[in-house]
Amino acid sequence: MGEIVEAEFHFDRYNPNLSPKQHKETTNAGAGILKDLGPHLIDQTVYLFGFPNAVFADVRTTREHSLVDDWIDIVLYYDTFRVRLKASFFVREAIPAYQVHGKKGSFLKPRGDVQEDDLKIGKKPNLELWGKEVIEKEGTLHTDIDGVPMHGKIPTLQGNYYAFFDGVYNAITNNTVEPVTAEDGVRVMQIIEAAISKQCSK
Repeated sequence: MGEIVEAEFHFDRYNPNLSPKQHKETTNAGAGILKDLGPHLIDQTVYLFGFPNAVFADVRTTREHSLVDDWIDIVLYYDTFRVRLKASFFVREAIPAYQVHGKKGSFLKPRGDVQEDDLKIGKKPNLELWGKEVIEKEGTLHTDIDGVPMHGKIPTLQGNYYAFFDGVYNAITNNTVEPVTAEDGVRVMQIIEAAISKQCSK
């Protein structure tokens, strides 16, 4: 894709109704979409691009009778590009969950990992087929490679929740590095707090 110019990650759905899980809908320290879905989007961005130079956020409440934030638009500022993170309960016609645009091309992907969806419909994890995407859910890359135009699907790596739990086990029993460190969590929380205050610096 060449030098990255911008990226946009979404965690959208259509669900105007309040959640029956009261802890998600009452004003408490962990409630609201910024602290529920925001960490996933932020963690992915920091993993890919590192810690941003600055943060701007627009945090809103859009559902009737909602007491917590349920719509976010966060911009993370890097030296030469920007990353926008969005989440909403009022997206009935989904747009690509991942968009990355560079000076040579673009990458678009309909949505994220299929593992959660498979669990919701009762599928049991298995090492052979678990986390594999159908071709319709794969990302599309449009670019030039050595001067030759390329426009096609990019196979997604197989999802593997097992690797995370193996990492947790090895960290506990063999003193290896945790798959997600406390420092990783702190970085995400710093960006969330910056989004609340609308400003951040390294």
